[in-house]
Amino acid sequence: MREWNGKISALAAAACALLVAGVAGQARKPAAASGGWKTLFDGTSLDAWRGYKSETVPEGWRIQDGTLYKDTRVADLVTRDQFGDFELTIDWQLSDAGNAGIFYRGTEEYSHIYWTAPEYQLLDNEKAEDNKTPLTLAAAAYGLYPPAPEAKPRPIGEWNATRIIAKGAHVEHWLNGVKAVAYELWSPDWEAKVQASKFKAWPNYGRAKKGYFALQGDHAGTLAFRNIKVRELK
Repeated sequence: MREWNGKISALAAAACALLVAGVAGQARKPAAASGGWKTLFDGTSLDAWRGYKSETVPEGWRIQDGTLYKDTRVADLVTRDQFGDFELTIDWQLSDAGNAGIFYRGTEEYSHIYWTAPEYQLLDNEKAEDNKTPLTLAAAAYGLYPPAPEAKPRPIGEWNATRIIAKGAHVEHWLNGVKAVAYELWSPDWEAKVQASKFKAWPNYGRAKKGYFALQGDHAGTLAFRNIKVRELK
């Protein structure tokens, strides 16, 4: 009887251990938030990211005070997963005269991701050198569509909230709760704008229906991101 009781106790202990391990494992898993949201950066891990055409995170990107941070010129940071129809939310902060970008639906067929990926521009509109035309102001579809006049970044040192929506050909850029840009990929208007821009040099620019997100790092100055989440749109 004692031997049987001992076996039961051992089995119960093993079951409890498996339950605790399972709960702990779930706690360690990157949270898939409600509503189908997937966390790409939660302030503690860069597991969702790598370099362009590389399996490792480029030197210079780091986690600092819960943010994804760089303070010098670095290579672009690219997601491990690809996304087609999506809604992306991300907070960002630049230093004086800062310049960066968020790329979406990028591929790795060329030497640089911006040769294929449309870009949501990040900019200090007041001091950055790239402020000479509305086509390169903050929240613009870089080089193609200017942001609405009421869509403005907050003062340097404050956080900005970006939302990018892409569903089929339709794309929207939002900045701090204001719709900045809406356009249709592959439309006659878009095709004409591409042909009038530097992007005409790369035949597959903007053609992918699914691709990687990337964060541009090759400009000088500090750049920080937080609260990066995405959900696929059906």
